[in-house]
Amino acid sequence: MTSYSDRTRHGMSAVLAGERRGIRGKLLFAGPAIIASVAYMDPGNYATNIQAGAGYGYTLLWVVLLANLIAMLFQALSARLGIVTGKNLAELSRDNFPKPVVWIMWAISEIAAMATDLAEFLGGAIGLALLFNLPLIVGMAITAVITYGILLFERQGFRPMELIIGAMVGMIGLCYLAEMLIAPVDWGAAAGGMFSPALPDQTALMIAVGIIGATVMPHAIYLHSGLTQGRAAVRSEAERRKVLRFSNVEVVLALAVAGMVNMAMVMMAASAFHQGYAEVAEIETAYHTLTPLLGAAAAGIFLASLIASGISSSVVGTMAGQLIMQGFLHIRVPIWLRRLVTMVPAFAVVAAGVNATQALVMSQVILSIALPVPMIALIIFTSRRDIMGDFATGLLVQLLAIIGAVVVLGLNFVLLAGVAGMDLPI
Repeated sequence: MTSYSDRTRHGMSAVLAGERRGIRGKLLFAGPAIIASVAYMDPGNYATNIQAGAGYGYTLLWVVLLANLIAMLFQALSARLGIVTGKNLAELSRDNFPKPVVWIMWAISEIAAMATDLAEFLGGAIGLALLFNLPLIVGMAITAVITYGILLFERQGFRPMELIIGAMVGMIGLCYLAEMLIAPVDWGAAAGGMFSPALPDQTALMIAVGIIGATVMPHAIYLHSGLTQGRAAVRSEAERRKVLRFSNVEVVLALAVAGMVNMAMVMMAASAFHQGYAEVAEIETAYHTLTPLLGAAAAGIFLASLIASGISSSVVGTMAGQLIMQGFLHIRVPIWLRRLVTMVPAFAVVAAGVNATQALVMSQVILSIALPVPMIALIIFTSRRDIMGDFATGLLVQLLAIIGAVVVLGLNFVLLAGVAGMDLPI
């Protein structure tokens, strides 16, 4: 009996051979970018988006747009690497860099994977704890059980997991569509904030850095190349080009949805909190403040989206951690052990009494330190003709990638300098 993943792969082959046409055939290629897009709607984004909207209204929407465009470019490059080479970014790093460099890259990437899971795991736990009035530690235990249960579907191949994560992405999107219908959004001011760059003060700069610095995430870059490697059986260069076209379209659509969700978060916070509640900066405070302002429905929808975000992104984070370890070290550990290892920091943080939202912010700082590793490696590999052949990136794409990397890494430096207490000018 063939699995759903096998049937999907067979259907893709039929589309590539011209034996099957129509939108249903093209949808078979959707999945990798949808999974990767979860990284751009994780609980870490909730904190920065709430701060942006509450403190500055619609002014920082342009930052979300810029971050999304950079994310599209790097996720498209990651997918391209996997499709063309049949290897993921971690594997290519192991094969092409000296061993000491590989060990350092693995250690940094492993820390980044754990920091990512800290934010995602805590987000789901906070949502469950608030929704059902539970202690945070109980919410964490429930999140752990649910995420482990979803991870078991990996045994059935790639397609069931893509559909499960896709359903959660759809749920997050619908939640914020509903929020837009409930919240009194000033659409004119929103349009102005999206296309009129401005940074009113030092705090706005730091929030902008937080938004961009947490957008292109290390684990998403690694994972996307792994999700596309060998997914579709290609028999010629022409078929490979078709797969790349499908992949690029999916990246644009999936990341556009993620970008719209982030913009909706900022707009909801702007419309609900900016006038009179500009000090709102924590997820828990936002939830408790939403109820009297916009009603219980808006607050409940906010938590539902947070829970879906936390659970789905925690699942994706564990998948990325597994791929990183397997790619760099050629070691595959059982899912339950991987899940346990990445949960330990979250439980330790809560047991130590650290503020949950503050822990989310600190995890973004750790990710900022780790981000240069996959970004630079991706730019190097996708531009090398000995690795990519005729699919190596051209000068224009290389230039855009370098500019994007300079912007993100430069802003990450500003973030780290701010955390260190350095007073930087706007």
